[in-house]
Amino acid sequence: MAEQKRDYYEVLGVDKNADDAALKKAYRVLAKKYHPDMNPGDAEAEKKFKEASEAYAVLSDPEKRRQYDQFGHAAFDGGAGGSGFGGFDFSSADFGDIFGDIFGDFFGGGSRRGGRSSNAPMKGANIRTSVRVTFEEAVFGTTKTIELNTKEECKTCHGTGAKPGTEPTTCGKCGGKGQVVFTQQSFFGTVRNVQTCPDCNGTGKVIREKCSDCRGSGYVPMKKRFEVDIPAGIDNGQCKRLAGQGEPGVNGGPRGDVLVEVIVGRHPIFQRQDYNIFSTVPISFPVAALGGEVMIDTVDGKVIYDVKPGTQTDTRVRLKGKGVPNLRNKEVRGDHYVTLVVQVPDRLSGEAKDLLRRFDEVSGDSLNAAKKAGPSPEGKEKDGKKKKGFFK
Repeated sequence: MAEQKRDYYEVLGVDKNADDAALKKAYRVLAKKYHPDMNPGDAEAEKKFKEASEAYAVLSDPEKRRQYDQFGHAAFDGGAGGSGFGGFDFSSADFGDIFGDIFGDFFGGGSRRGGRSSNAPMKGANIRTSVRVTFEEAVFGTTKTIELNTKEECKTCHGTGAKPGTEPTTCGKCGGKGQVVFTQQSFFGTVRNVQTCPDCNGTGKVIREKCSDCRGSGYVPMKKRFEVDIPAGIDNGQCKRLAGQGEPGVNGGPRGDVLVEVIVGRHPIFQRQDYNIFSTVPISFPVAALGGEVMIDTVDGKVIYDVKPGTQTDTRVRLKGKGVPNLRNKEVRGDHYVTLVVQVPDRLSGEAKDLLRRFDEVSGDSLNAAKKAGPSPEGKEKDGKKKKGFFK
């Protein structure tokens, strides 16, 4: 008694209303899992692979799917004469196309694609370079000149690559398509593969007599200068794009772009975070205690800031609108945050020391606070000598 086939939708694990994308996704998972190359010698895996392939070959074809939905497996019982799995014909052209399309992704082989041919116009490659700017130039913008080695159309052959007086001819191997098709037989049927034509490298044209100046490429190397406008507010690592200035396109395609990475130099005072600037400014003890004016450096120049009396060290103040301009709107700027650090003098005259001691006496006598508190009983011996610590 013949083994009863499972429902194709059940085999792929999809709903009967599944679209083409869902069918293909389900088949990819099963095909990769049960492919014989992944399971050498495993008869059960080979059986499941063929079962999934048969289900996908039917359901991915609109006409076959319509017949299957109406008549079930009976729609194909008298079809191909048992050369495939359970009577299904694995040598059908449609199934070979399906296999070539999907397994080209898995195993790196060529596959038949329904997209454009290899000699279709393609955009040229991008050129990447870099330019260095100062901190201030990045904040306010600037213009830099760069030099690049690019390719320009050969003036001798006007980009054809052929010797003057001759023209490229249509490739005889691919007929000008840029691709060649070949078939392979495997245990699961016929597989069609598409590869770039080796004779014309996908261009569809063969140059019999090459131009002596460009050697058949159609382009000659040339050093070219570009003016790069660096916008105000650009940050380190961001790129400026010069559209259409990159490598020439292929088969009449547009040129690529030049991508200029901006490298911003360090500043001795300022640090940047997004559109805000940060810096540290020392202030004297009298200014911190009594208040007063202090000079602060900003990217716009020096500004005077009024310090409030009793300002503690590490106090952060905000200078609104003194930061980096926004890239989209340079009229909108970030802020400048300044950390005020009270500076302690390391050299004092005798008179200054006397005045400082007098100040301490009238403001709390902190210099004698420890003496007034006296030693703790555990801190000293009876004879006044300090006890040795535990580790000593």
